[in-house]
Amino acid sequence: MKPDQERVFVVVDPTASEHIALQRAIITARFRTTAPMLYVFVAVDSESIDTRATNDSLFKNSQWFEDEIHAPLKKEGLDYQIEISWSSEWQRSILASANRFGANMILLPIQKKKKHTLRLTFSESKWKVLKKATCPVILVRPGAAEQRKIILAAVNFQATGEQQKLLNANVLTRGKWLAENYGAELHVINAWKDSMNYPDRGKLAKETGLPSKNIHVVPGYTDEAVAKTVKEINADLVIMGTLGQTGQTDTRRGNTAERVISGLDVDVVVVNTEYES
Repeated sequence: MKPDQERVFVVVDPTASEHIALQRAIITARFRTTAPMLYVFVAVDSESIDTRATNDSLFKNSQWFEDEIHAPLKKEGLDYQIEISWSSEWQRSILASANRFGANMILLPIQKKKKHTLRLTFSESKWKVLKKATCPVILVRPGAAEQRKIILAAVNFQATGEQQKLLNANVLTRGKWLAENYGAELHVINAWKDSMNYPDRGKLAKETGLPSKNIHVVPGYTDEAVAKTVKEINADLVIMGTLGQTGQTDTRRGNTAERVISGLDVDVVVVNTEYES
């Protein structure tokens, strides 16, 4: 492994017909000067998947691994490892393996929205991955843009708490890193509802180093403002924050984060306060 090689942890659900996180990892590797080292983690989320023996998709032979994992990675000439987990604790096994690997990023596939609801099918275990991960987590969606051209980072500069300030810093640091490494254009959005608590555009410009046209101060709820701005600038990746386990109890998902993620059709990078930028 090369000294500057990024370590990307890719979660694969063997019951899925399409492995979108693995596909995204392979495609984005093509745009990097130094291709990342991939750690392919194969496991079933028992909260989301029917694990009874009657579910035929649970059974995979050696040819499946060769066709679905080995072949596409070998074709691209990428360095990789594969790990298979039989743990019933899907979320904990992901975090433990990602930490052992020293992951710089976790790619987590998420399902399409169901027709009868605006909300995503998102198990509690997935939220725990987002809140406890010690590196950024990318939620990979079916049909989302493959190349990172325009990145939108969502911040809250009205916040006064230290945890929220750390979250802002982590969001901006990851946004700048992604923009630099993928040759993308970075934008920042800060929503506001109260005119007495209007975001400081000057502070945003100073902290981000971005031109005024790339700074979006938008009235309204955060989820609606982010979704609106994504369409206006044609962003193909959103970066947002959620408080880690020290900021909220394990039983609280974070309503704002859930609404933002549910309102988008692009990949979302989630950072928390479990690590410092």
